Amino acid sequence: MKKIYMTMLAAAALCTPPMSLFAETEVPSTEGKEVLKIYDEVIFFDGYNTLEGISDESKAMIPEDDGILRHRTSLYSIRLTDEQLSRIGKELTMLVEIGALCDNYDRIGNINLAFVPKGAETYNPDEVQRIEIGRFITPFMNKNYEPSTVPYVFEADYLSLILRDSKLRADHDIWAEFELFGIPYAANTQVKGCADRQDVFTGTLTFITNPEPAPAVDNDVIVPVVIKKPEYIGKNFNNYSEEATDELGKTIKTWTFEVPEDVTDAQIVFITSNHGANTLGEEYKRRNHFVYYDEELMMTYKPGRTSCEPFRMYNTQGNGIYGTNEMTDKAWQSFSNWCPGDKIDNRILHLGEVKAGTHAFKISVPDAKFIGSQGDFPVSIFFQGVTSGTIAGEAAVNAVKPDFRSSIKVEADKVTVTSDTPVQEILLYDVAANLLAIEFDSNVLSLSDAPRGVLVLMVEYADGLTENYKIIR
Repeated sequence: MKKIYMTMLAAAALCTPPMSLFAETEVPSTEGKEVLKIYDEVIFFDGYNTLEGISDESKAMIPEDDGILRHRTSLYSIRLTDEQLSRIGKELTMLVEIGALCDNYDRIGNINLAFVPKGAETYNPDEVQRIEIGRFITPFMNKNYEPSTVPYVFEADYLSLILRDSKLRADHDIWAEFELFGIPYAANTQVKGCADRQDVFTGTLTFITNPEPAPAVDNDVIVPVVIKKPEYIGKNFNNYSEEATDELGKTIKTWTFEVPEDVTDAQIVFITSNHGANTLGEEYKRRNHFVYYDEELMMTYKPGRTSCEPFRMYNTQGNGIYGTNEMTDKAWQSFSNWCPGDKIDNRILHLGEVKAGTHAFKISVPDAKFIGSQGDFPVSIFFQGVTSGTIAGEAAVNAVKPDFRSSIKVEADKVTVTSDTPVQEILLYDVAANLLAIEFDSNVLSLSDAPRGVLVLMVEYADGLTENYKIIR
């Protein structure tokens, strides 16, 4: 007897981000909200220089006694005060705003939380536990043109539990890190007013929450698993570095972690982005990503938006990504893993109840090539659970249960996809992420060479959305 089924996790997680996320970024209204501005147009400098090595003119741009701990020209940190944390409500929106100075290229930036021993005035980022909570890509910006500021909005109610965690705060201070690696060298000659300057971007970070603060909690369990390394420090995830793969030649990486106590509800929050701008580089190739928890395939996704056109307005410096003319959705989907001027999604894998002990999280990207041993996939992962109740923010970004577009019929020798939306391709994988079959511009895929057992059917539509179905043959 042959049947098709979709588990709850498959329905919740086996899709690319919902279409609503593809709209142009809108700055959230602060009317009737509690607004906590953590960083206010702080200036970042040449990432390849040191704070000691930057010019006197650049040093004069750094305010005295602003409370910011500057680890590097590209990594700042500030301690969140008890007064600020006491104002956090159950709902939390994070707004990041990047202002143009003298870097006119697309760069990667991120916001982190660092858990630092209570009362410490400084810390080494490599010696404390940290989690990444938001990642973004700057647009190609010329500071002389408007808009000269780009916003990135992250809906992250689940972070409220961390910020209100009384057990965590009893032994640790929570520091908010702002990381943005910029380089001024091209802008020094290409952008008017940037000659000999070392300032690259301004950064503003704002938390927007309920007007009524929420009480402290003592049921949150947070386990940092891994946080991305900047490109100038080391490799993250690829197929050619021993520290970045489980097996040389294969793009597959496993991270193990310890859950200290049983939890009634849990999730894994993770961020990945694909980089490598060399010829045929992984930055320009959309690949299927397979996510496993304790060796069970739980999620598949293919990075990239339907279109990058909503972010064209922020790219005021001419560049080879956007070009001079608007491009079709199909053109964007042929090469873009992310859009300059857009955020990278926080993907959420819901787990439900989890027992204490050792667990494993694995990502496989079997089609990745890394031509010339170039490119890297920065990865950040953290586990979050509660010892009672459920995690707040179930409607968080990428955690919705979409209505599937297709109906699937599995027969002895074929699978048929019925959908009102045009199908671009159908792919069939086994649970180890090995590609078994592919069919282009057809709603029927042959199963004649497919093995018996659990398989993953990936349906990619003409508008770029991908849906995935777990089937039993």
